[in-house]
Amino acid sequence: MKSKQNFAFIPARFAHIAFAFYMASIMAFLMSIILVWINTGFDAGFMTRVLHSYVISVPIAGCCVIMVRPLVQKLINITVKSEDPP
Repeated sequence: MKSKQNFAFIPARFAHIAFAFYMASIMAFLMSIILVWINTGFDAGFMTRVLHSYVISVPIAGCCVIMVRPLVQKLINITVKSEDPP
């Protein structure tokens, strides 16, 4: 039986950067699909327009995730109850 191959290549100390990158990339793609569909409809050039929008939105989303991270961390600290030790 073959073992599953581990594709992890980012050191754990950079997990927050990887999270920001993945979050920005996925959210930018989903937003691009939805906004292009709402604004121009679905036709033969749909994916071309989505990809063009995606290329523009990924850097913007990345910067936004990095800028709002401290605020989000404060909100989490305020609203999420830490577990009390037994």
